[in-house]
Amino acid sequence: MAGYRAEDDYDYLFKVVLIGDSGVGKSNLLSRFTRNEFSLESKYRAITSAYYRGAVGALLVYDVTRHSTFENVERWLRELRDHTDPNIVVMLIGNKSDLRHLVAVSTEDGKSFAERESLFFMETSALEATNVDNAFAEVLTQIYRIVSKKAMESGNDGTASAVPTKGEKIDIGKDVSAVKRTGCCSN
Repeated sequence: MAGYRAEDDYDYLFKVVLIGDSGVGKSNLLSRFTRNEFSLESKYRAITSAYYRGAVGALLVYDVTRHSTFENVERWLRELRDHTDPNIVVMLIGNKSDLRHLVAVSTEDGKSFAERESLFFMETSALEATNVDNAFAEVLTQIYRIVSKKAMESGNDGTASAVPTKGEKIDIGKDVSAVKRTGCCSN
């Protein structure tokens, strides 16, 4: 999967951001998903509010071997919600699940936080490529369901189609609330 180019032809283009503490594996999750690569070299870039602009999905990542990264998830979620639509599709990701002998955050703790905050949840390993594709696919599927639902609803009442045109901003709004109530807690 290559980077986005304006001349590329897409049916939909959704902006999904990855957030979380330094060293939790955000870059490796992305490189595993996009290029099926993993690197022990990691880079950390400061996040500004512009990073969130236009995002309709987010992967909120913590390291299952470092409890402090899980403790900071609440702060990251608050920042995300301060800079995006409050109904953005968010998946909580417990990364580095391959390091089972070093686990400091239980699966149950991750699930419990996700349920309390109406987030989707999954544990991943960028190193072993475990659940990486599933995590991205689930977030994108939920976003697509919202867009499709809007299109069907507008088609049924005789108004113009709600399917976004090229370059049009997607407003996920309140439509995601019903999806979130059902939750998604797989590992």
